[in-house]
Amino acid sequence: MNEPQQKWTETIEASHSLFDLKLKEVWRYKDLVYMFVKRDFVSSFKQTILGPVWFFINPIFTTITYLIVFGRIAKLPTDGAPPLLFYLAGITLWNYFASSLTGTSYTFTGNAGIFGKVYFPRLVTPLSIVISNLMRFGVQFLLFLLAWAYYFAIGEAHPNIWILITPFLIILMALFALGTGMIFSSLTTKYKDLNMLLGFGVSLYMYATPVIYPTSSLPAGFKKLAYYNPLTGIFECFKYAWLGVGDFSPLMLGISTVIILIILAVGIVIFNKVEKTFMDTV
Repeated sequence: MNEPQQKWTETIEASHSLFDLKLKEVWRYKDLVYMFVKRDFVSSFKQTILGPVWFFINPIFTTITYLIVFGRIAKLPTDGAPPLLFYLAGITLWNYFASSLTGTSYTFTGNAGIFGKVYFPRLVTPLSIVISNLMRFGVQFLLFLLAWAYYFAIGEAHPNIWILITPFLIILMALFALGTGMIFSSLTTKYKDLNMLLGFGVSLYMYATPVIYPTSSLPAGFKKLAYYNPLTGIFECFKYAWLGVGDFSPLMLGISTVIILIILAVGIVIFNKVEKTFMDTV
């Protein structure tokens, strides 16, 4: 008598495609993504007095500092936009990108203990970091909206139809942080000092991005180079959409999109390649 063939609920096998993100498998582990997001969010405020209020304190004090240093002392132009709103817009976007990039860069080294004990799609970890930072971005974006509503009411903010593309800009930033973070997380399994280089590099990268200045204020030669910074198109489009100022063109955003997709593809290939052997080097 033939016994019924046993059907396994889970089959773990080697993947040979370097471009496979295993999105169906990630969707099956969506509860784990939720748990990681909740863990990151809650752990940020354990043993703190003000809790989520820190989400507001950080951009407020940073904006005030930039307003004094770059607005009053350095007298950097803002293309006619209210300086406070101009800096707050840049800081809101930059905080999300920087925190997402830094967090995803520790995917392998920071979770080696978990990865070595239980199987789940490794992409779950960087995705949860990007999503948890998106929650922080939502709180800070609310602060920006409150400031924007005031300046809009007094006629100093001039939004336009490009405001509708804001979700696309946020997705582009998330993909750029995810792709770059996967590249660094893969490389740091072998070269540990890249973590220190990344922290220093992120700080410098902010000054190469139109966070505290408009692209229109750059000399012609540097302006052409700025177009190839993937964040330039995103930041300029956001400021143009909400404030009505800036040296924005659809071509600039198109260049940013293409570069980000290329970086994401490279990140996927490197991430999938290192995922199979990182436990031997981490």
